[in-house]
Amino acid sequence: MNTEDIRVLAEIVQRAGLTRLKIKEGELTILIERQSGQTIVQPPFLPETHDALLDDQVVDFNRIKEVRAPMVGVFYPAPSPGAPAFVQKGDQVKKGDVLCIIEAMKMMNEITADEDGVLVDICAGEGELVEFNQILFKYM
Repeated sequence: MNTEDIRVLAEIVQRAGLTRLKIKEGELTILIERQSGQTIVQPPFLPETHDALLDDQVVDFNRIKEVRAPMVGVFYPAPSPGAPAFVQKGDQVKKGDVLCIIEAMKMMNEITADEDGVLVDICAGEGELVEFNQILFKYM
């Protein structure tokens, strides 16, 4: 894989609105993460030293489901400050499981999973103002 290939992958991440892309090619692993509107490409690292999103699982992007914000509001990943988050990356979620809370007009609205799946990405941060139809979670 050369630098042009990596540049193309980084562009795909940005255009598709992904926050993380991990590519394995033999012993080489490349991780591309996008944070705060910027695309960050980490240097290649050996498989035994990486922090995998979902260890040894290949993510089929054709099967990704998205949970989008049904309203404008403030994103909360936990039921109260200091409490554990409802879900974390890699968690198995069932239809109807609470994923987060969006506070809108002083009302706390629970956002739930539409289907069963494995959570592969959390796209909003605690206390972040989210827009209508913004992607909050990705799961498959």
